[in-house]
Amino acid sequence: MNKLDIQYLGILENVLHHGTEKKDRTGTGTLSLFGRQIRHDMSDGFPLLTTKKMAIKSVMTELKWFLKGDTNIKYLVDNGCNIWNGDAYKNYLNIYNYNFKDDDTIEPLTMNEFMEDFKDDEEFREQWGELGPIYGKQWRGWFSYNDNVDPVFVDQIANLIEELKTNPDSRRLMVSAWNVGELEKTVLPPCHYGFQVYTRELGLDERIDYMNKGSISKSSDYYHEHLDSMGIPKRSLSLMWSQRSVDTFLGLPFNIASYGMLLSLLADEVGMIPGELIGNLGDVHLYKNHILQAEEQLKREPHKFLPKLKLKSSDILNGEFDYEILHYHSHPTIKAPLSN
Repeated sequence: MNKLDIQYLGILENVLHHGTEKKDRTGTGTLSLFGRQIRHDMSDGFPLLTTKKMAIKSVMTELKWFLKGDTNIKYLVDNGCNIWNGDAYKNYLNIYNYNFKDDDTIEPLTMNEFMEDFKDDEEFREQWGELGPIYGKQWRGWFSYNDNVDPVFVDQIANLIEELKTNPDSRRLMVSAWNVGELEKTVLPPCHYGFQVYTRELGLDERIDYMNKGSISKSSDYYHEHLDSMGIPKRSLSLMWSQRSVDTFLGLPFNIASYGMLLSLLADEVGMIPGELIGNLGDVHLYKNHILQAEEQLKREPHKFLPKLKLKSSDILNGEFDYEILHYHSHPTIKAPLSN
């Protein structure tokens, strides 16, 4: 049963009809509310909204980019994902204005010219594609120091996986992208700034349900041992992410799907079953140039069922995975401008 679209549409409608008008860094203007939550049981299906067609490939490409620890948009552009292009261009304009704002003989590149040079010139890509120490850098190479004041890079994803395997009941199973000492070096401080995972032991009925088997008559210990011998997971893994700034129409559906995939990858890596996906949302806003699109989406009836995810192979620490989305039925795409 699809409860995800219903939750999402409830938040979207609430922001649209009860949001407070606020200014924002992009100059677009928003309607805004503070403090909402999304909860999704992964057994209900993979969390892709059905009330508009989702750009699945872009979601997965960006997540691979994060997991690789990459911070240059080259990988994204090479793989047809253009959601960070505007941020790279804005960074270019900021540097241009700082250096040449009083020089009338030097004109800045247009966005189209910027992207043409980016695709054609390797040196240009290295210089202007870099976004600073954003998500991938913090997930895979958090900069720290040891007692000898030597630089140390902490791989939070690798550490998380190791802890899940060796100490799954820990209350410290967390990854943070909010590195206060490096925020000023980023083109945009992280919107989804951290996540925490939580595991619990599965009951016998849950393990049997996972195998789609019927009732049992022998002792539970017997069947637990039998399921162990078959490699059936013993634990459920849940993930909760925290987000300070939520672009409700464009960004939030993307974030839900991305963290749903991350949860699935982590569960696959450590031999657990994906449990609950939870999003804690801070400034939940609707850009004013998305109002008509939001009204259109709110008219749509969600499809009854969510799609299923099939992981074919995954190498999470190298940012590689193959996947298949099965039985995804949705309403058509609703296009909207991205505010940078």
